[in-house]
Amino acid sequence: MSSIQAAHAAGPGRPASALSPALIFLLAASAGLSVASLYYSQPMLGVLGPAIGVSDRMVGLVPTLTQLGYAFGLLLLAPLGDRYDRRSIIMLKAAILCAALLLAGAAPSIGVLLAASLAIGLSATLAQDIVPAAATLAPEASRGKVVGTVMTGLLMGILLSRVVSGFVAEHFGWRSMFVAAAVAIALVGVAAWRGLPRFKPTTALGYSALMASLGALFVRHGALRRAALAQGLLSVAFSAFWSTLAVMLHGEPFHLGSAAAGAFGLAGAAGALAAPLAGRLADRRGPELVTRLGAAVTMLSFAAMALSPWIAPHARLWLIVASAIGFDLGIQATLIAHQTIVFGIEPAARSRLNAVLFVGVFVGMAAGSALGSLALAGYGWMGVTALATAAAAGALAVRLWPGAASAR
Repeated sequence: MSSIQAAHAAGPGRPASALSPALIFLLAASAGLSVASLYYSQPMLGVLGPAIGVSDRMVGLVPTLTQLGYAFGLLLLAPLGDRYDRRSIIMLKAAILCAALLLAGAAPSIGVLLAASLAIGLSATLAQDIVPAAATLAPEASRGKVVGTVMTGLLMGILLSRVVSGFVAEHFGWRSMFVAAAVAIALVGVAAWRGLPRFKPTTALGYSALMASLGALFVRHGALRRAALAQGLLSVAFSAFWSTLAVMLHGEPFHLGSAAAGAFGLAGAAGALAAPLAGRLADRRGPELVTRLGAAVTMLSFAAMALSPWIAPHARLWLIVASAIGFDLGIQATLIAHQTIVFGIEPAARSRLNAVLFVGVFVGMAAGSALGSLALAGYGWMGVTALATAAAAGALAVRLWPGAASAR
């Protein structure tokens, strides 16, 4: 066993070892590879449906069930990070996620694929065991920066997953993407076994009491309620855009394939790279300012796409790229600030606080995926734009509501 694994607790669940750059990189990379599993399917929907022989409406359940699985996993499994060693939980979830991805890659029917998608969502919550681990290891004065750095890895996983899956699906087939993802998660499990420290539990509550405490935390802390609601609304906008983009680009007037749809993730990745800067700004100027700026940038970026009907198709693509950079920057900056707020509420309950926040996020993701599909089918791309803009405006209203800054 390495010296870092043998470290003793030096606070509420904190190992005594220093948070080295190598460990930060391990946390960031593991978070990114884990959460990427949720998004590989999205750029592949255009080819996945015909390959299995199901309608667009039916294949649209794949990302919806994955997001719902993630939300249920956050609610039912992520709080266990306060009760048990996070390192052991991460390794166990990595093994389950690897198996679920292999099942998806071998799925002979839509029923098996949907079941695998739900299991992928449940077990991919290991990414949200990694983020509280980083917050626990980080010194208080630089917690925003450390969380921002780890979240950059997570967010890059979300965004670049679409680039990778679009390319792999077009050149090697969609099944190959799930197999490659399983190999990546197996490496995450090995890395966690060799490199992560052990974490001392911060509570001895039984499972029922642990679950009941989620509601108590939600009721007790206004800051947690506002963070979950505002970030959930931003997630509706985020998911409505990304879950419908491939379908929109596949039709008139673009006729672009899954690789081109996935490549738009590069634009979002450019915005996500600013996450550590958002963390530093939250450390220096306070996270409340960052939440308001981030929500405003998100709303304006989505609203800009309302210009699409009046510009040429080529210019419309560039407008989508610019908007993706803007809204991803805004959403990720707001998320970092919300996590900084939430992790500072009760250090001994960080896994549960993070679980409540991300249940809001991924319920929003699932709702955005479903509502985005309905908006696209009923009102076209302008319907998706209107939905995303309205959701972002709602998030900004939550952050501007009187008393938001003082809610605790």
